[in-house]
Amino acid sequence: MAHDKGFVLWFTGLSGAGKSTLARMIEPELRKRGCKVEILDGDEVRTNLSKGLGFSKEDRDTNIRRIGYVANLLARNGVVAITAAISPYAEVRAQVREMCSGRFVEVYARCDIEVLTQRDVKGLYKKALAGEIKNFTGISDPYEAPENPEVVVDSATQTPEESLRTILDYLENAGLIPAAAGAQA
Repeated sequence: MAHDKGFVLWFTGLSGAGKSTLARMIEPELRKRGCKVEILDGDEVRTNLSKGLGFSKEDRDTNIRRIGYVANLLARNGVVAITAAISPYAEVRAQVREMCSGRFVEVYARCDIEVLTQRDVKGLYKKALAGEIKNFTGISDPYEAPENPEVVVDSATQTPEESLRTILDYLENAGLIPAAAGAQA
């Protein structure tokens, strides 16, 4: 049975906090429940839709507005549009929320800088902390954490599976997705 109620599942959080991991984990779970799903990953969007944009506040805002616009188009056509982009600024996230007219679920993937630095295989946080990388979100460029997200997961204290369950529980309880087949009411 197809589930055709579209909405935007908007992951926000610092680099390495688990946004893309959770987006990839939730996609097959939603498909099993009859949802049409599309992932708009921040890195892929920058390569294809926002090529040429830099990392100034204006360019970051433009990138997030573009992601929001496409996500909204998908959602209003019955697709669960999953976004996984840092989206560091509260004001532009609020604009996207408003654009999506009630079809917006913000998931804050929280994680402390210390933990992110320890697990950063590329060493980007260490370089940013040493001043070698400019405009690095959360270090030399601000990240404005959401004040009232629908869901908060913490990759420093939860396993990815626990975070996934938290998100699915919210979506089920909000009536946005059907319960998993075989789940008891």
